[in-house]
Amino acid sequence: MKITFIGLGIMGSRMAANLLKNGLEVTVYNRSMEATKLLEKEGAKVAKTPVEAVVDSDIVFSMLSTPEVVTSIFFGKEGVLAGMKKEAIWADCTTVNPSFSLKAAEEAKKQGIRFLDTPVAGTKPQAQNAELVFFVGADKELLAEVEPYLKFMGQKILNIGETGKGASFKMLVNIMLAQSMLIFSESVLLGEKMGIDKDFLLNMLPNLVVSAPFTKFKAEMVRNNNYEVQFPLEWMQKDLHLAAVTAYELNQPLYLTNLTKELYAAANNNGMGRLDFAAIHQYLENK
Repeated sequence: MKITFIGLGIMGSRMAANLLKNGLEVTVYNRSMEATKLLEKEGAKVAKTPVEAVVDSDIVFSMLSTPEVVTSIFFGKEGVLAGMKKEAIWADCTTVNPSFSLKAAEEAKKQGIRFLDTPVAGTKPQAQNAELVFFVGADKELLAEVEPYLKFMGQKILNIGETGKGASFKMLVNIMLAQSMLIFSESVLLGEKMGIDKDFLLNMLPNLVVSAPFTKFKAEMVRNNNYEVQFPLEWMQKDLHLAAVTAYELNQPLYLTNLTKELYAAANNNGMGRLDFAAIHQYLENK
């Protein structure tokens, strides 16, 4: 199978590298050509345009930043979908809102392309080590064709249901992730104000049964005041915004998620957008 990977950011570059490590024929495209250099050394074919990248491809993976970027690259007469061969597969790993995934599926169908939403759980280390978890929205037959390639990039594949359900589940995961980081940060900061040693808090709180397991890793960022990006704060704000859009579409209140969204927006506005989302701790600490 000929594979194309579009979008070589923190996640996409590492996912594409894992495909190459397994001996696959992979063509890559990224808006910034700088991101393609290392993959080219590892055997990837580099395309100068998105449409050039997908010529004769059997499966096209995309890992992009926003629904708007997906739209600009894939839709329309000059878009990727129009340049793909009939019956090829588009697996979109981008975190988008469910209604957008349904729109993407419809646009793909118009061009005779088969679509599945395949967002992931995990950040830079999991992408590096092929330990991602894929949340898939697709029928079983289509997933069966793509699954071997997902396994080169991840350790678990969850078929959540029909098209759009992968995006739906990823949204739930991320609103829990964002709020858990906020709750952890507030707890540590209050503990310090009450006179409890910061190192003790960072050692003990993440290991309690009531704590989200990922806080063990974020505690080290807080301890060292080093928020080297694994999952950019600006994209967490974007994901929370998409959750709010979805809640509006479904007439479902999201009281705490919307408050959380505004706090991440404030941190982003304070110049923290390109730091890891754990930097919300630093923002609260400095308030």
